[in-house]
Amino acid sequence: MEAGHPRVNHRIICNARGGLVRSSAGMIPLRLEHITKHFGPVRAVDDVSLAVEPGELFFLLGPSGCGKTTILRIVAGFYEADAGRVYFGDRDVTGLPPHRRNCGMVFQNYALWPHMTVLENVAFGLSVRGVARAERRRRAMDVLGIVQMAEYARRKPTQLSGGQQQRVALARALAIEPDFLLLDEPLSNLDAKLRLEMRREIRRMQQATRVTSVYVTHDQDEALTMADRLAVVRDGRVVALGRPRDLYLDPPTAWVAGFLGATNLLEGEVRRREGGAAIVRAPFGDLVAARAPADLSSGAAAVMSVRPEAVRLLAAAGPAPGENVFPVTVLARTFQGETEQARVRLGEQEVVISDRPTALPAVEAGGPARVHIPPEALRVYPKSLT
Repeated sequence: MEAGHPRVNHRIICNARGGLVRSSAGMIPLRLEHITKHFGPVRAVDDVSLAVEPGELFFLLGPSGCGKTTILRIVAGFYEADAGRVYFGDRDVTGLPPHRRNCGMVFQNYALWPHMTVLENVAFGLSVRGVARAERRRRAMDVLGIVQMAEYARRKPTQLSGGQQQRVALARALAIEPDFLLLDEPLSNLDAKLRLEMRREIRRMQQATRVTSVYVTHDQDEALTMADRLAVVRDGRVVALGRPRDLYLDPPTAWVAGFLGATNLLEGEVRRREGGAAIVRAPFGDLVAARAPADLSSGAAAVMSVRPEAVRLLAAAGPAPGENVFPVTVLARTFQGETEQARVRLGEQEVVISDRPTALPAVEAGGPARVHIPPEALRVYPKSLT
């Protein structure tokens, strides 16, 4: 450890109820400043700057090959950035090797030693750090208790299920009392039921320990349901940053809207502005958008986004609820349990609607209906930002 930067002791221990206790003094922020990384001619990370708050569960979300794992590996010290700085708190760790960064890493493939027992795997990092044998065992068993794997301490990884191996990998990362927990697609090898279970487990442990955590995934559901905040990464750049709810309801671009969940994208041209609202002419009629960017002027080509759950399907006849009501033809209906999905043809555009089955009118495929697109649910973007 460099002079002038003593390491903060933030022991993770079990309390009397078997929960996790972590000193708030051990929570430190992470900061990246203008990080750039090339692999040959490819710019994998392009001038990325962001800050992760102390104790935060922060997600890097993006499609495959967008650079999110490269960013995580630069934080861990596995890759050296071509430009930019990495700070742990006020400490510049840009030139430090991985073993001097005190990061706990959880990999996609678990990376457990097959010849070691569960206990030996969890204690391995403590052994490397010179922790005495008795203390290694005590701390390893404490953390195995936290992830509900203490009874499997003598087993080998090959004797465990995928979900159990992932719990062991988490225990190993937490056992070294890391300043940061880094998770690289940790649930991608699990089936759907186990993924849901492990989402809850990771969130529970992170909230209890309050260890500052960075989680890489391409799974939008994971990010939206688990993250305190998230950064959406595209082509090596951060294109959106914020809380999951804010980014889902008010995405900064049409691409982000489509990536963060199902949405309907409608093209048109701005006819006129009315204060903060805009009237957009689409092929099937004029749409009122309650809110539009100030720099989107009359005559500009635009793309509109509206979530399926915001669109209402109406019977072909009856009172209209307000503006943005258009005739449609029902193409198909799909029952999904708590929700039902309807696909309709709006002019030459196909629109998807999602609602409670009891809220949808009894219109079969091929039948006429109407849709209502609430003006406040429409997001309008310059077509150039797609």
